[in-house]
Amino acid sequence: MKIFRHYRDIPGAFQGAVVAVGNFDGVHLGHQALIAKAAHNAHERGAALGVLAFEPHPQEFFRPQSESFRLTPFRVKARLLAELGVDAMFALPFDAQMAAKSAQEFVLDVLVEGLGVGCVVVGNDFQFGKGRAGNATVLSYMGAMEGFGVEIFAPVADGAQKISSTQIRQALKEGRPDEAARLLGHYWAVEARVEHGDKRGRTIGVPTANMRLTDCLTPAFGVYAVRASVVEDERIVERHLGVANFGVRPMFETAEPLLETFLFDFDGDLYGKHLSVELVAYLRSEMDLPDLDALKAQIDKDVEAARRALLSL
Repeated sequence: MKIFRHYRDIPGAFQGAVVAVGNFDGVHLGHQALIAKAAHNAHERGAALGVLAFEPHPQEFFRPQSESFRLTPFRVKARLLAELGVDAMFALPFDAQMAAKSAQEFVLDVLVEGLGVGCVVVGNDFQFGKGRAGNATVLSYMGAMEGFGVEIFAPVADGAQKISSTQIRQALKEGRPDEAARLLGHYWAVEARVEHGDKRGRTIGVPTANMRLTDCLTPAFGVYAVRASVVEDERIVERHLGVANFGVRPMFETAEPLLETFLFDFDGDLYGKHLSVELVAYLRSEMDLPDLDALKAQIDKDVEAARRALLSL
């Protein structure tokens, strides 16, 4: 998949593309269905399949927060989109200049003059342009005027409610990674470089890969059954099962939350490597244990619980 961080001078191979537009945070089942619709259209037209998503997320521009709300940092989102067969990702900077574009300017400058789209696929609740003045109806009208197709996609529902990134964020915050996975269509993962820790785990026979979460949502503190993958050049090269603790470690009073992952039946060096850790099942909340012996006994119980939870993987 080719990634563009601009909308000018797009190569001819990607002109006339069918472009799905949205934030695609999480690349959940609803997003996947919308992209599948765009892919079908692209196949019929013999055109490239593109996705347009702003970086940073517009919400981060308008309402910056100390804690990130993102389900998928950029590189994770890009990998998920590539796995769906997307040919080009237009990761356009969302800044003051982009925020000031009217709906008409966005269509003419970005979609027509810049990307030269053949067709645009959006959800029926899509809004765009300064003050979110544009919607799917406006886009359809302008598409007819400017000569590009517009397909309006109905949201994918989970019962009576449409699947949304907000639902998934809430599930993760409440320690329900299984529910998040059901809505995502894949396990939610955190990714980071493995860094050196205090090596306490080694003293009790459970060495851990330590990671600090950046640029993504903070899930519920506690212990999880996990699947971890080593990522090199955006490809997964190793997979392992394990158990992980995410939190501030009440026994040792960590200054900021840390993800500590113990991989089953693994003997190797992960320092400096890029690790993706999927949260499969929530086992328990964090505990303030009296000493290292109690900690080791609890870890043994957690390992067994995690192995049971991971039997189907």
